[in-house]
Amino acid sequence: MLALSLMDRPELKRPDAIAAGWAVSSQPVAYLEAVAAMESRAQAIADGTAGELVWLLEHPSLYTAGVSAKMSDLLDPDALPVFASGRGGQFTYHGPGQRVCYLMLDLNQRGRDVRAFVAALEAWLIKALADLGVDAGPRERRIGVWVDHSGADEKIAAIGVKLRRWVSFHGASLNVDPNLGHFAGIVPCGQPQFGVTSLSALGASSSLVLADAALKAAFEEIFGPTCEAAAPL
Repeated sequence: MLALSLMDRPELKRPDAIAAGWAVSSQPVAYLEAVAAMESRAQAIADGTAGELVWLLEHPSLYTAGVSAKMSDLLDPDALPVFASGRGGQFTYHGPGQRVCYLMLDLNQRGRDVRAFVAALEAWLIKALADLGVDAGPRERRIGVWVDHSGADEKIAAIGVKLRRWVSFHGASLNVDPNLGHFAGIVPCGQPQFGVTSLSALGASSSLVLADAALKAAFEEIFGPTCEAAAPL
């Protein structure tokens, strides 16, 4: 059952209505290079020398460990490269067919409220999934976005963010058509009792192009306007 309806969830639009840049990388981006680019952009946003940016990309297959990760949840340490990450959360998988969404947003302009920010991220993903024909929602005491798949709760989108000087980076990942078998090498998000699914596994559209369009439309509804921007890498 949804903890809150979309109507109850906050919008995080800028009062000045300045558009956030929207960039899409056409080729997989190495993880450490992406993190360096994110940190550089977040610093520039905080310094007032760059605008906000939403960056959509894919990574090569890898695991990342958030600040709450337990090494016991890395079940197969030799399966894929593993990277420590400064984002919130535990272990997750990134790879081809998964849309990674890095959000460098200035919460000084959107309200300094971490709970509202996470709720808005959930609402964004839920709205995008609804546009793709998937009924998804949050779950009490669990971060991310979930679906009821054949009577079982499964995660379809993960959220893990970091704030520095009230500018966000890292963000969310949506499983479009990844190799779900790679999640077997970890305990995803430290929750062994729950599975992971994807748009493809649910029989929904598994096109990154269509997913990107839904993500953009939903973002503009919740966070405000966007404008085309160059990818950092």
